[in-house]
Amino acid sequence: MASVPGDAAQTVVVLGGGVGGVAAANRLRRRLDRRHRVVLMNRDPDFSFAASYLWVMSGQRSAKQVTRPLRSLERRGIEVVIADVEAIDPVTRTVTAGGKEITADHLVVSLGADYAADAIAGLGDHGETYATLSGAQRLAPRIKGMTSGRILVVTAAPLYRCPAAPYESALLIDAALRRSGVRASVDIALHAAEPAPMGVAGPNVSEAVVSILADRAIGYRPSHQITSVEDGRAEFADGEVEPFDLLVYMPPIRSPQVVAESPLGTTAGWVEVDRGTLATSFPGVYAIGDNTQIPLSIGKPLPRAGVFAHGQALVVADNIADVIKGRTTAARFDGHGGCFIETGFGKAGYGSGDFYAEPSPAVTVRRPSRRMHFGKVAFEQNVMRRWM
Repeated sequence: MASVPGDAAQTVVVLGGGVGGVAAANRLRRRLDRRHRVVLMNRDPDFSFAASYLWVMSGQRSAKQVTRPLRSLERRGIEVVIADVEAIDPVTRTVTAGGKEITADHLVVSLGADYAADAIAGLGDHGETYATLSGAQRLAPRIKGMTSGRILVVTAAPLYRCPAAPYESALLIDAALRRSGVRASVDIALHAAEPAPMGVAGPNVSEAVVSILADRAIGYRPSHQITSVEDGRAEFADGEVEPFDLLVYMPPIRSPQVVAESPLGTTAGWVEVDRGTLATSFPGVYAIGDNTQIPLSIGKPLPRAGVFAHGQALVVADNIADVIKGRTTAARFDGHGGCFIETGFGKAGYGSGDFYAEPSPAVTVRRPSRRMHFGKVAFEQNVMRRWM
């Protein structure tokens, strides 16, 4: 960690205005007096709550309800810079954004993951994704207007953000069609590149999700990698072709180019960190959330999900504040986290546990209930009202 005098004014720069970056900036501002600058940099001017995109897709939220301007953070004393991050020098902790440089005493990299729909030929041209706000907005009227045909839901690669989302999407689409009274005329199939739903969480979670899909008559095909898409047809690695009237996909991901091309980018462009402190190999530089690669004992990485970015953000913010105040750093990210699994009809399941457990993550799953659904609603409202 960077060594700094206790009375000197310090600058903390947070890159990225997603869940992790916004949580880190808020926590830092609360823990540091106004001598110290907290600067948040983001390409887009708005924060949008990605966990609610599925509700936008299913018509339960509008884009306005899940979006806030990042500049609203300025009233809390957080400086907001809207610009593309063009370069990161972790040695000097200097960031170039919008053609200007800023040097930090402490740097937090929370730039997420970029979507790579272009990795699958025709995917972006012939399908729609709920993984972006604009994609969820486009899907909403298409699902609402569906009266017959076939909806094909796919995960376009084994590695993607939010492991529950593809399965939630199929269940929420099913629920929307049942409410419209047309489900009997619309077939829903889910073909996943990975061998089991939410496999990192363990077989008990996977089996629970598969059971729910079966109960809702959603055809499920694991380990089925999509390779190309044309109008109305998707081809898979085994040569099979699946027809569709609507293709709904979770895109592959890649590390942001600015991260991958910096000295921080190591494993396939991702940032390697100490899994407890989220410190990188560069003093005073931390990375949290989706742009990190944290290996687990089972040979898979920690899932890329907002719950982990949030927990990591608080740890890093607390440790930076303690360094600035000349205190011993004690906060550690312990691998605990949970994920709501929306099933529709005002219910959600919940999987939670210790993802750092040995020899494998120890995760339990709660059956879908209204209580769990309202738990997610409460978290959404907490983010939109208290953070922004």
